[in-house]
Amino acid sequence: MKILFKRIEKPDYKPDIKSYLKNSGFKALKKALRMKPEDILNEIKKSGLVGRGGAGFPTGLKWESAYKTQDFPKYVVCNADEGEPGTFKDRIILEKDPHSIIEAMIICAYTIKAKCGFIYIRGEYFKAYEVLKKAIKEVEAYGFLGENILDSNFSFKIFLYKGAGSYVCGEETALLDSLEGRKGQSRIKPPFPTFVGFKNKPTVLNNVETLANIPHIILKGGEWFSKIGSKNSPGTKLYCLSGDIKKPGVYELPTNVTLRDLIYKYAGGPKGKIKVILPGGVSSPVLLKKDLDVIMDYKEVEKKGSMLGSGAVIVINEKRCIVDINKRILDFFNYESCGRCAPCREGIKRAKEILEFISEAKADLSDLELLKELQEVLFDTSRCGLGQAALNCVRSSIDKFYEEFKEHIVEKRCKVGVCRVGR
Repeated sequence: MKILFKRIEKPDYKPDIKSYLKNSGFKALKKALRMKPEDILNEIKKSGLVGRGGAGFPTGLKWESAYKTQDFPKYVVCNADEGEPGTFKDRIILEKDPHSIIEAMIICAYTIKAKCGFIYIRGEYFKAYEVLKKAIKEVEAYGFLGENILDSNFSFKIFLYKGAGSYVCGEETALLDSLEGRKGQSRIKPPFPTFVGFKNKPTVLNNVETLANIPHIILKGGEWFSKIGSKNSPGTKLYCLSGDIKKPGVYELPTNVTLRDLIYKYAGGPKGKIKVILPGGVSSPVLLKKDLDVIMDYKEVEKKGSMLGSGAVIVINEKRCIVDINKRILDFFNYESCGRCAPCREGIKRAKEILEFISEAKADLSDLELLKELQEVLFDTSRCGLGQAALNCVRSSIDKFYEEFKEHIVEKRCKVGVCRVGR
C-alpha cells in the first residue's frame, strides 16, 4: 500500500503546484480550515502517527502540547536536515512532492495558532532546496500561503533555511540554535521545544516524512490511518535499504512488514551471506540473521535490543570485518560531535583510539571492557542523542562477536584480511 509515494510514482507527476492540485493537493487544508483545532488534534491522535525521524514520539501529543501552551508567537519547523548515514528518504519527498510538506506545515500552524514557519534543509541538498524555493513561491501565488489564506483570518509564512552540513543539527534543539544564528549545539531537555523552542517560544518540530502523512490523515481520517500497518506504529514507513544488498533504495511499506521481507522480498536479497543488519542506521545496535522475522516498527525492533530510528536498514555481509565496521562508524561520530559536552567529545575519541589499537594488534582484552564502560557513560551522561547512541553498534558488536574481537587482540589476526593486524 502506498500513501506517501502514491503521487510520486505516477509517471506524469511533476513537483509543481498544478500536478499537486490535480492529485488532491490542498484539499486537506481546505477541510482543516473548516475544522476546529481540537478536532484536527483528535484526528492526528486517533491516527496513532508517531514521529518518523527516529524518536517515534506521538505526533498528536506533540501538536497538542504546543496548542495548549499559551505563549505567543508560536512556530512550526520542518526538520529536513537528513544526515544519518544510510538515510535518503526525505530527499525524495522534498524533490518530488514538496507541496505536501508545505500543506502539512500550514495545517499544523492553523492548529497551534502559529504565524511563521521554517524548513531547515540539509546544506548538501542543492536540488531539493531549489525545488522547495519554487514550491513556496507557487503556493503563495495561489493564495494557500501568506496573508488571509483562502479568505480566512488565518495568515502564515514559511521561510527556507539551508544548514551548513553539521550532522548534529538533525537533533531538534541543535537545529533551533542554528536557526537562531548560533553554532548548532544541543540544549538540555526539558524544557522541550513545544514549550521553549525557537526564540524561546512554543515550537513544533516535525520530520519531513512525519509531515507528509498529515494531509492524508486529515482527508481520510485518523481511524483509516490507524488500521494500516502495526498497532504500535500505524501507517506506512519509508525504509532505506543499503549496504550489501541487491536492490538498494527507498521502499514504502506498512509498518507490520518483517525485516526478512524487506531484504528478500523487496530488496532482492543480500549480496553474500548476512553477517549483521543495522535496522536504524549507524546509531543502532546490530541485529543478526536470527532476528530477520522481527516486525519493523519502533517497539518490536526495540524488543530485539535495537532501534528503528529513521529506518535506515544497512545490510552487512560476512566479508566485512566487525572491527573495521565499527572503526568507520566512530570516524563519523568523532567528526560530527559538536564538542559541547565532555562525555561525547572525549568518549568517542577514546573509543575510536581503542578500535584503532585493536585493528593494529596494539590492544588487550581489557580494552573491550573499557569500550563497554564508555558506552554506558556516554549513554547516561551525553547531552543529546548523538553521544547517547554513538557506541550502540560497538557495544552490541562486542557482545555478539566477542570471538572476532578476541582474534584481533590475542591471535593478531583479521580473518577477512581488512585490518592491519598481523601484517
